Order: sequence, then C-alpha cells, then structure tokens
Amino acid sequence: MRAATRTAALRSAAGSLLLTTLAAGPADGAPLVPDTPAAYTAARASSPDAAADRGTAVAAARAAAAGIRFGACADGQDMPGSLRCGTVTVPLDYAHPDGTRIRLTVSRVRATQRDPRNSKHRVPRQGALVYNPGGPGASGMYFPLAGLLPEWKRLGAAYDLVGYAPRGVGRSAPLSCEDPKRFYKGPREAPAHPSEAYKRERIAAAKAYARGCAERAGRALRFYNSLNNARDLDVLRAALGERGLTFMGASYGTYFGAVYATLFPSHVRRMVLDSAVDPDPEQIWYRGNLRQSAAFESRWADFRDWVAAHDDVYGLGRTGRDVQRSYDTARARLAAKPAGGTVGPGQLQGAFLDAGYFDDVWAARAQALSAYLRGDPAELVQQAGPHQEAAAEAENAKAVYTAVECNDAPWPTDWKVWDRDNTRLARVAPFETWDNAWTNLPCAYWPAPRQRPLDVRTAPGELPPTLVLAAERDAATPYEGALETQRRLAGASLVTERDAGTHGVAGGPNRCVNAYVDAYLLEGRTPGRHASCAPHREPEPYRP
Repeated sequence: MRAATRTAALRSAAGSLLLTTLAAGPADGAPLVPDTPAAYTAARASSPDAAADRGTAVAAARAAAAGIRFGACADGQDMPGSLRCGTVTVPLDYAHPDGTRIRLTVSRVRATQRDPRNSKHRVPRQGALVYNPGGPGASGMYFPLAGLLPEWKRLGAAYDLVGYAPRGVGRSAPLSCEDPKRFYKGPREAPAHPSEAYKRERIAAAKAYARGCAERAGRALRFYNSLNNARDLDVLRAALGERGLTFMGASYGTYFGAVYATLFPSHVRRMVLDSAVDPDPEQIWYRGNLRQSAAFESRWADFRDWVAAHDDVYGLGRTGRDVQRSYDTARARLAAKPAGGTVGPGQLQGAFLDAGYFDDVWAARAQALSAYLRGDPAELVQQAGPHQEAAAEAENAKAVYTAVECNDAPWPTDWKVWDRDNTRLARVAPFETWDNAWTNLPCAYWPAPRQRPLDVRTAPGELPPTLVLAAERDAATPYEGALETQRRLAGASLVTERDAGTHGVAGGPNRCVNAYVDAYLLEGRTPGRHASCAPHREPEPYRP
C-alpha cells in the first residue's frame, strides 16, 4: 500500500524540523504499574504464533518494570523544551525474547492539564495518547508537537502526547537496502504505458533491490512486519505504565492498530483509526495496491477539475481534459530536457502524486506547473527535485515500507501476473498504476519468508468502542477499507467526511470531524454506528 505519511495536522506541526537523534536522560516518567505474563493467559485462539504471544508477555513485563527514562532530545535544540525523548527495548524476534533486542525511540510532551478555553481550569490527565502516522516507514517522533496547534490543544491538555519511531525507522534498529547516496536518482522516466525494454529494466532493479535488503539486514529482515509492529505497540503501552492503550493510527497505522485490537482487545482503552486500510487478508497487500491505483485516478480527476475551475489563475485549461494535456506537455518537455538537470517525468509524477493525498498542496503544484510551462522551472525544481539532505531518511523509509509489505503476505512471484494486472488497470487508471507497481515489485523476488495476514476481527463485547475516520474520496486508503474495518471490529463507529479526499482527517480543517474525535478521546462518547460531516472547504488558488 503506497501511502504518504503526513496528516495535514502533523505536517503543519512539524514543519521542516528533523529529529533524528535521541538521548536518554534523567527519569521523569509517570509511576508505572507492572504488567505480568499472567495478564496474557487468555491469548486469542486466532493468534498466529503462541511462542510470540509468550514472548510479548515477557517483553511487556520487563518494559513495565523498567519504564522509559525520558530526557533531552539530542539534536533537538530547535524543539520546544517540553519535548522529551527516550527508548524502549523490544525483542527482535518475539518467539525468542531473550535473544537479540532492539531499541525503539520514543518522544513525549506531558499533558498540560490546562483548559485552552479557560486557563484557570485544570483538566484531569487521562494517560498517554500514542500516535502512528503510517507508512510503513514513517516516524511519529514529531507527533507531540501537534499539541501546539489549536486543533490539538484540548487533547494535549488531557493526554501525554507520545510519538515513536517503529522498528526499522530512524534510530529504531534502522533498516537500509541501498546506499542513501545512490537513492535519489534523477532524472527518472515514468511511462504510463511502459515498453517491454523498460519493464525488463525495472524487473532487474527490483531483483537488485530485494538482494540489497537481504544483504544489509541479514537474518533480521524477516522480523520487520505488521505483527511485530503490533507487539511492539503493546510493549510500549506497558513501558508507559498504561493498563489500557489509547492509540491513534493514520493510514498504515490503522492496519497494525486493527491487528493490535485483534491480538490484544483487552488492552485497548480507546482507539482512533484515521483513513483506514482495508484489513481483509485478501487485500494485504497486492490487491490493495491495485485498488489504490484505481482510486488515485478519480482523485487525480478531482485535482484537474479544481485547476480547470481556476483557469483564470493558472492558465492550464478550462476543463480537466485540458489540464491533463498541459500536464502531458510538461512530461514530454521534461523527458527531452530535465528541469534543473534533475527533474524528469518521474520526479514530476512523484510531486503530483502528493496532490492525490492532500488538497492543501493543490495550489502550489498548479502554480509550479503553470510557471514551468511559461518558461520558469524554479518552483517545479524546488517542489519535485531530489533533496539530497533528506536522502538517508527517504531511503530508510522506503526500506521499511518494502520490508513490511513484502513480509506481511504472499505476493505473486510470476512477472506475468503483475504485467497482466497492471497493463489492464493502466488502460483506465494510468496516473499511478505503473509507478505503484514498480514500488512494490521487489516483493515478487523477496528473499525472506512470507506470512499469512492475520484475520482481523473481534467479537461483540470483546473490544471497547473504537472510532474509524474516513474521507469519502480518499485515494490512498479507499473508502471500502473504512467500511471493512468497521465491519470487522465489533462496535466500531464510522465518521465519514463526505465528498472529500484528503488523506488523514483528524486534527485537520474539518471542525465536525475534530468534534467527534474530541468527544471520543476526551469523554468516551461515540456517535453511534455512523456519522457524517460536510467536506472542508476547497483550497484557495495561489496567486503569485
């Protein structure tokens, strides 16, 4: 599931700050209530690995006893002083909890306990709210900064805001599949209907990438998967001293959040699943990616129609079809002469893929395309060009993404299946189809064992009420995924932002959605089986 990793709220909170190094310091954590392996004696019959269940119990008990020593964040001099960092230790292989162990980095801002609407009113602390922004491969280390935003202040008053870097990400036993210096290769092609020769090139590249992952990670490669991400989450819960986990996951975070709910339903306090991945085992991950590529075509059309509606600003065409022709003209020019020597059709496609995720980039992308076609490539190079200072982080994110998705489920190993399915789909959905296929193709040649996806589901009364959020036209996680998540998690409520498609809706511009989130996390109130919100306002056109 090719997925962006930035909700609108967190992108605003974090800005361009990078937090890549953590240091432990003096303990300032909350009193911890030890957990014990006995708490896991009612392990689910559907659990895929009893040994891993026992190992999770051991690791959680150790983490509860040790806690997390939060201290200053190294390289965090530009961060607010209230942000503190630490680590939690987890087994690499939960079936062998006394074997190799790795450290996950964690960040936290304490609950302010101050009512943002009345500074004299003290708000009761409700524990820790743990967040995962998705990916796979994204870091949540910036999440506590969301408490600085007006939309998050009420939650930041009641909860410690906790982010972390999942296994493989950042400094959490980082995974790498190639030299970061070679990661950004530009310019790059991006044919919507690739030739046989181009397909052979991409097959060779996918095989080489899969080999690189195996060579760099060794035997550890198989342990980067969604089941272990869910188990890590339970160890983090214990380390934070939380009897019940309060969790918000976005995008891919909804999938292993749902896996967590299946494995540890009695450990859930409250859970928000924002922009839900379809957890049906048949959709993990090959078919889910095909469905995503189809959905992107509709969202790409939404963007083109918006640009056409503002032809007086951008001059890219008065209809969506005209805007497509302008985009195709830019592709052809970039193929002949890359902008700035680095931006070719592949970089253009990557930049405009963001428009399928987030409508808050629509104005900037349209302006960059308009300026380029008028002879000024500067904005396009800035938005689409490779930024070498971020190469290591981007390479790491791709490595984790690939490892988790390839490890999680069986993939077709016959290229003819990939070629057939993506050729058919590209006839009606050319915008993302082949780019998505190339991203995932290493899974066809993956050297580590594949798992069978967990059958995500809970019985009535087994899990506390959960809250699922979805934008009706979300392309990254199509709406069917939210419906399926709600169906499988008994008692779940679904809040839909109608006729909108931004990926990640919690804490964004829709006050109706935010009100439902606050009511649930602050008061435990759910809106019943279904609720809906009108769409947030479309972006305003950018005028240079």
